[in-house]
Order: sequence, then C-alpha cells, then structure tokens
Amino acid sequence: MTNFQRARSEEQRETRRQAILDTTAGMLEEMPIGEISLNELSRRVGLAKSNVLRYFESREAILLELLDRAWRQWVADLPALAHAGIDQDAPVSRRAEQFAAVIAGSLAQRRVLCDLLSAQAGVLEHNVSPQVAARYKRAAVANVADIAALAHQHLPELGNSAPQLTAAVIMAVGAVWTHARPSPAMLAAYEADPSLTAFKLDFVTALQEMLATLTAGTIARVSA
Repeated sequence: MTNFQRARSEEQRETRRQAILDTTAGMLEEMPIGEISLNELSRRVGLAKSNVLRYFESREAILLELLDRAWRQWVADLPALAHAGIDQDAPVSRRAEQFAAVIAGSLAQRRVLCDLLSAQAGVLEHNVSPQVAARYKRAAVANVADIAALAHQHLPELGNSAPQLTAAVIMAVGAVWTHARPSPAMLAAYEADPSLTAFKLDFVTALQEMLATLTAGTIARVSA
C-alpha cells in the first residue's frame, strides 16, 4: 500500500503501479487465478477500483505482466540449472532426457508461473487491448528465443528447430499443469474409486516424460 493520496510524479505513479503488481503476486500465492478479482485487489492495495484501472486496463493485463515477470526470472535461472544437469559429453539421447529433466524440475516450485502459463491463451490474452496483447506477445517471443538458444547450446542436434521445440514445451507446461491439478470433485472420485487414479498425474513426472518425447521426436525429424 502506498502512503500518498494521489500519485503526482512519475516516480509515485511507478510506485503505485508496482504496488498493484506486488499485491496481485501475493494473491496468486494464496489463490487460483479464477478467484482473483479487481474488487479484492483494490481493497488490498488501498485504491478504488477505478484508480487501479488507471494503471492497468484490466485484471488480465495485470496478470500478463506478472506472467512475463515470472517467465523472465525462470529464463534467468535456467542456464545454471542446465549447466549442472546436462552432461555435454553424453550421447544426444541422454542429453535430451537430461534437458527434459532440467526443465520439468525447474518448474516444480514455480506454481505461480505454471498457473499463469496454463491460463495464458484461454484467459489472460482475452479482455486486453491489441496494444497490451502485442506488448506481451513480444516479451513472450523473446522469452521463447532465450530458452531456444539454451536448448540449442546443449542440443545442437536440434538445428533450426529449437524455437519450435521451445514453443511446444511452453504449451506442454500449461497443459500438464492443468491436468495434474484435479478439481475437488475429481479428487473425491479418486478416493471413492482408486482404480481411477490411473489417470492421476504427477506434474514433474508427466511433464518430464512429455518433454523427453517432444525433444527426441524433434531431433529425429531434424536428422531424418
């Protein structure tokens, strides 16, 4: 919460803007995206809803910016993890498995990022202006390019297909995250009928297996 009544300077406006982002980030740690409302955000940040909308055009615009923030932090952390987890002298099949393990393992503790990625196309890219959508998409393209460069560094066998693999990886993260977080009704169904748990996913295990398959498949297509 800011301690001034009206943001008069650019510095105060930026302070208020960051307060809105930080407050929303805190809410994401407590609740799923679907439960975050502008009314509750306004109450927590200490601003009228109309004032929040002076800084961000919609709830989705705030969440898109937070997605980019979380994504960039993940991208910044990946090189060290890849260096530690991928043996450059190993055969390509082994490096592909290690790459998948690094990506999946790196997301294990990044619940907010996974939650936001799972909602990106279906929720967050809606209810925003073309300007906000374009700004976010440019940032996303840059994030994908950074991961693709890292993938190519450790798996040069990918050739020019590293960006396509990376885009598929991002889509897989969102899809697996969604399916690995069953609803209360589905959890109750699993408890009542344990045979149904054959369809229950562990996020990291399922993601690692999917990414290993995508990576191996991409390399095979490039080599064909």
